[in-house]
Amino acid sequence: MVSVVQNVAIDCADAYELARFWSGVTGRPLHPEDFPGDPEAQVLLSEDGPVLHFNQVPEAKTGKNRIHLCLRPETSRDEEVERLLALGAAFVADHRKPDGSGWAILADPEGNEFCVLRSASDRAAMEA
Repeated sequence: MVSVVQNVAIDCADAYELARFWSGVTGRPLHPEDFPGDPEAQVLLSEDGPVLHFNQVPEAKTGKNRIHLCLRPETSRDEEVERLLALGAAFVADHRKPDGSGWAILADPEGNEFCVLRSASDRAAMEA
């Protein structure tokens, strides 16, 4: 017997707006019953997989995340970083190397850090 991950819960100040941001990041829909002002909202990552679950809480984020999401984009890593910045992410740290390896650390509009890794095409180009 095992446990199955149902969701990844993220505390936030505005559940619906942060869910909208992550819906734009992942290209996946919000739960159809979620509306502005809801204290909880979800992004459906797949039909049978875990969801991103946003919980509205009164306290602000105060430190570095102890757990975070790592994204592998369909486009190049650098193109995805630019797209996510345009969606409202903030640039936190650059761990990209001159040889094309590495990752970028961004933060969502509420300061939750996440990584953007190399895409499959980035990795293939390094191996060529």
